[in-house]
Amino acid sequence: MTSPFQPLVKDTRAPEDLAPGEPGAPAPAPPGDRAARTGRRGGRSFLSSLGLNLIALAVGLGAWALLDPLGFDTVPGPGAVASRAGELIADGTLADDALASVRRVLTGFALGTLAAVPVGFLMGWYPVARGLLEPYVQFFRTVPPLALIPLTIVLMGIGETPKIFVIFLAAFLSSVVAAFQGVVGVDRTLIDAARVLGAKDGTIFLKVVVPASAPFILVGMRIGLGSAWGTLVAAELIAAPEGLGFRMQQAQLYYDLPTIFVGLISIGVLGLLMDRLLLVAERRLTHWQETR
Repeated sequence: MTSPFQPLVKDTRAPEDLAPGEPGAPAPAPPGDRAARTGRRGGRSFLSSLGLNLIALAVGLGAWALLDPLGFDTVPGPGAVASRAGELIADGTLADDALASVRRVLTGFALGTLAAVPVGFLMGWYPVARGLLEPYVQFFRTVPPLALIPLTIVLMGIGETPKIFVIFLAAFLSSVVAAFQGVVGVDRTLIDAARVLGAKDGTIFLKVVVPASAPFILVGMRIGLGSAWGTLVAAELIAAPEGLGFRMQQAQLYYDLPTIFVGLISIGVLGLLMDRLLLVAERRLTHWQETR
């Protein structure tokens, strides 16, 4: 006779579809095994990504080298650019220009980020601050920082201050919107739950809002860094004695295309390295966030 406790319909689910603890479900893997598998997957993913990057680099260099045989003789090839880069490295010009540009970018970017984060938090947390500050932020976002160069020259002269200010403005306007969006995008359920548990506004802001906004802030910093490098060449129009942008503008006067390419590649490489460092920081600070 069939037991009254026996299910009338047979469970046809696969073992991996069963919840832990159900009859027939596979035993959960020890934490060490899961960590090892995750590490192996991460290592394979990194190697796969690195391999694809190297393939893309090789394809790009090959396509560049083919431009001259195809009739694009006005574009210098990789050999000519590498030769010119060697000359600029040998006499120290490239190192001096790169250091000057990196110093300007880092100074303007750091100041812009330090100013953007508190302003974005104020706008996102306090409606009064949002009403007072948002019109100015949105207004200056529509004005390209490059358009302010004549004004900065008149008001600040031709020293380092106007160059750094233009870069600061580009980084600030990119980062402040990200910080603001990070605050207003925090899940209200988290804030309400913290209030139910008795947390004050200050505690909620520090323990809930700031961590939840961190991914937005770091993305804004990456965008701000790109804006800072994008503004660099125009900023070094302001009577700069050295810098990658300055060197490219001088090369333009003499139709020195290899030097222009060296400057372009140097800016791209330095910007990419700094962006990778920010990406590493983002992964470490937001390791709790689900990613693909």
